[in-house]
Amino acid sequence: MSSSSPLNDAFLGVDRSVTGKRWVSRAGDDRVAMALSQRLNLPEAVGRIMAARGVGLDDANHFLAPTLKHSLPDPSVFRDMDATAERIASAVMQGEQIAIFGDYDVDGATSSALLKRYLKAVGARVQVYIPDRMKEGYGPNAAALTKLRNDGASLVVTVDCGTTAFEALDAAHEVGLDVIIVDHHEAESSLPKAVAVVNPKRLDEAGNAYKQLAAVGLTFLCAIAVNRLLRTHDWFATRKEPDLLNLLDLVALGTVCDVVPLTGLNRSFVHQGLKIMAARRNIGINALADVAGIDEPPGTYHAGFVFGPRVNAGGRVGESALGSLLLSTDDATEAKDIANKLDSYNRERQSLEANILDDAMAQVEREGDDLGAVAIAAGVGWHPGVVGIVASRLKDRFNRPACVIAFAGDAGGDMGTGSGRSVTGVDLGQTIIAARQAGYIVKGGGHAMAAGFSLTQDQLTGFRAFLGERIGAQIVAHGIEPTLSIDGAIKTRGASLELLNDLARVGPFGAGNPEPRFVIPDARLVFADPVGTDHVRCRIEDSSGGRLNGIAFRCLETPLGATLLKSGGGALHLAGKLRINTWQGKSTPQLIIDDAAITW
Repeated sequence: MSSSSPLNDAFLGVDRSVTGKRWVSRAGDDRVAMALSQRLNLPEAVGRIMAARGVGLDDANHFLAPTLKHSLPDPSVFRDMDATAERIASAVMQGEQIAIFGDYDVDGATSSALLKRYLKAVGARVQVYIPDRMKEGYGPNAAALTKLRNDGASLVVTVDCGTTAFEALDAAHEVGLDVIIVDHHEAESSLPKAVAVVNPKRLDEAGNAYKQLAAVGLTFLCAIAVNRLLRTHDWFATRKEPDLLNLLDLVALGTVCDVVPLTGLNRSFVHQGLKIMAARRNIGINALADVAGIDEPPGTYHAGFVFGPRVNAGGRVGESALGSLLLSTDDATEAKDIANKLDSYNRERQSLEANILDDAMAQVEREGDDLGAVAIAAGVGWHPGVVGIVASRLKDRFNRPACVIAFAGDAGGDMGTGSGRSVTGVDLGQTIIAARQAGYIVKGGGHAMAAGFSLTQDQLTGFRAFLGERIGAQIVAHGIEPTLSIDGAIKTRGASLELLNDLARVGPFGAGNPEPRFVIPDARLVFADPVGTDHVRCRIEDSSGGRLNGIAFRCLETPLGATLLKSGGGALHLAGKLRINTWQGKSTPQLIIDDAAITW
């Protein structure tokens, strides 16, 4: 494996690949890389990868073996955490009815399931409420909170939502319902009426150390705080104290699927949580693995691309509460039934997504040279449950932030549900909040890389202009351009199982600790064929005399797919990630192709 030339140069001179990206080196300090390799007895490849991710000698051991003992903070460092623990502990000890109000995505499902599991384990009376995406939309609403109060709940804990639910929490206050917010979405200068608001993105929170936590990680810290307080009240003198570490599989699942950076505490959560997941202690996750045919120890890939989409599917096109229910049940038969339902909903989601993506892609492509800083597509009758996934696909295809909106009807006042995905350097969440404050949308919020919003047909033109101006200014100010980060060049003969085993030590991979990406320079394709729905598989060879299987996903109708299929034996620089492919009991290395550059 070799690293790039000077950092300001395009890697291998690729200023514009077939997907429109400039290839840039992710190489770190060569001296640090060598010191890491020698001092820790690591392969040179591992030292280079670590140095490229900013790992120094002082933190190398923890990076390779992250522990909660090293990373876990005292929960009391968060504002309102002590008030949260006191109110929940009091509700537990007094036998109050506690309701958990969660979001319908994976972070919300894991957060609500974790808190439900914990509260049941300590003897609380607890229920979970997940709003219907189609009928109620995102976050707390007055009608649902009032009903929970009328049904006997005296305390509601919102997880992964609530920070900007001002009107709903005003209504809860009016009916005498106590509400605690546990959330990680962007906050405003004022907070809603609540007993406590635990959110690392509160504007009055000191420091930035934990602003990247997923809601499920924050919920886990809340459980620690409550458990600690119950212990001081001798609550466990006559009952078994739960082992909170057994909940880390849920923390890992939600953290990976919410695409927060896998650094610091998040990295420790996922590293330790995957071990719990491999022990198959959660019946719901086991059922998901069975329905997906997974019989190997799960990693971040399985969490993000196998389990996550199925948990999400209920909220997108089926029954919103299914994901949370699956992850909190202890009934194996119920878990199997729910997992099968979610698998079916996921297939339905994939079909809906494909149809809407075709329409959305055509809309954006029609703009041609007039396409601005943001790709925006809107349609009447589109299913709102898949607009976020389609926005992600548009972002990847057009190398810019993207928003997709599903309108209920043709009338100008009809409401639309929108979702957006961003690129590094553009804070979409804050931009959406600014759009709401300026009156361009009805409601909205999110975080830097993703946001959700609602608006009417009449607001669409103004919203387009507002986003184009605000995001365009961010792109210019920060000099943002489409890039693909490369960790080094490698020959096909060097892409071995031994290398993959060495690289696994740098995992778990995800946002903030990206999976290593290599380039095979001057590669030639022995063959390239379409496979599956819209993938392309190929056999790669180069001057080293080795051969390597490769596959590019979801690319058949893209410039990347066309280039692979029409290379005709011409030389290509191929960029991608190396993974182990196991088929019929045999494991071989495989290149997951992300991009290509023509050299002829």
